[in-house]
Amino acid sequence: MNLKIRLALLSFLEFAVWGAYLTSMGSYVAEIGHGDMIWLFYASQGFVSIFMPALIGIIADKWIPAQKLLSICHAICGLFMLSAGYYAMTSGTQMQFGIFYCLYLVSVAFFMPTIALSYSVAYNVLERNGMDPVKDFPPVRVWGTVGFIVSMLAENFATNASGVQFQHSYEQFLVSGAVSIVLCGFALTMPNCPCQPKNAKVQTFAEASGLSAFKLFKQRHFALFFIFAMLLGVSLQITNGYANDFISSFRNSTDTAIANSWGAHNANALISLSQISETLCILLIPFFMKRFGIKTVMLIAMLAWVIRFGFFGLGNPAGGVWLFILSCIVYGVAFDFFNISCSLYVNEHADKDIRSSAQGLFFLMTNGLGASIGTWGAGIVVNHFVYNTQTPDWSTAWYIFAAYALVVAVLFALVFRVKKPLHSPSDGGNKKSPLEEI
Repeated sequence: MNLKIRLALLSFLEFAVWGAYLTSMGSYVAEIGHGDMIWLFYASQGFVSIFMPALIGIIADKWIPAQKLLSICHAICGLFMLSAGYYAMTSGTQMQFGIFYCLYLVSVAFFMPTIALSYSVAYNVLERNGMDPVKDFPPVRVWGTVGFIVSMLAENFATNASGVQFQHSYEQFLVSGAVSIVLCGFALTMPNCPCQPKNAKVQTFAEASGLSAFKLFKQRHFALFFIFAMLLGVSLQITNGYANDFISSFRNSTDTAIANSWGAHNANALISLSQISETLCILLIPFFMKRFGIKTVMLIAMLAWVIRFGFFGLGNPAGGVWLFILSCIVYGVAFDFFNISCSLYVNEHADKDIRSSAQGLFFLMTNGLGASIGTWGAGIVVNHFVYNTQTPDWSTAWYIFAAYALVVAVLFALVFRVKKPLHSPSDGGNKKSPLEEI
């Protein structure tokens, strides 16, 4: 099989594992009467992202080839996710939340590092076969998003023997675990990705996790940048955690047009528009970067989160479904513009000897601390207005999230100033950076 096709399939399976439950897990947790604990499942993803990817990355560099370690991680991830689904299936109403959560936690702890490992395998294979990762990896990576979307849609339209959609049942964990086991085997068919030579310099845990880059906080612009990255990272997992349960809740509406609407019964399919938008919006970034500059692109991403949350608060799956659709389209701008522009800012402003650590710090502040704090805070808000009240008020919760994103955007516009780049990533500093030309 062609190498690029094999790498595309690797990427497809990697994100299909995640797509099987990421956007629908909250709905299942609410269905079993633990809606007030949804935040914990998503905060746990952020928490393990602080240390597990760095730890596994060091092991891949020093001791176990990346493709073998990818297989091992998916074996553990898949077995524990299958165990979580099997436990939920067999225990029924007697299910103990603590046992189910712990099985999930171990699984996700070994899944999160596999994203970076799959990238490492792809880069290694492309480079060792004379291909350019900058040119040849994006067409491979896009199949990851396709895998995520296909997995979401499968959970949406598949039903169990009781007629319950997988997106609202434990089957989503069984599907995710099964795909992980398939990927466990498939990873072993990839070309060998040798560890670094024994005398080669390997990143320490502090470097790989971004901890060594904390010295960048001594620079005012970097301190502000990372603080705002964390503040916006708060928004990253909120809709993943609550959008499915929110849209599905309209099935209980007293308005029959809303209760019987297609959107109310196909939340995952509706939310999948967000991932489609994410894929397409990547193409817009070069134009926006050149036309408006990096600060404006970051600000656009922040304002997009305001619209994302606000339209959820205003819409419904019947006459207001167009607001949900616009919210999903805007998600591509909110997610892509933020992640890529911020990653580029780090790459062009950090000294080259700590550039990788600085990227690690960016990941830690957004997907680690930011996402964990965000889902914890979102849990407090949603629990107050939805799960711990007799009259659920989703709209107010979404408006609070929109107001938060707006405050962050306004503060960013007033306080943050872009500093002149130290160098261009493409030529070692001999030419002007694209940001200098903007």
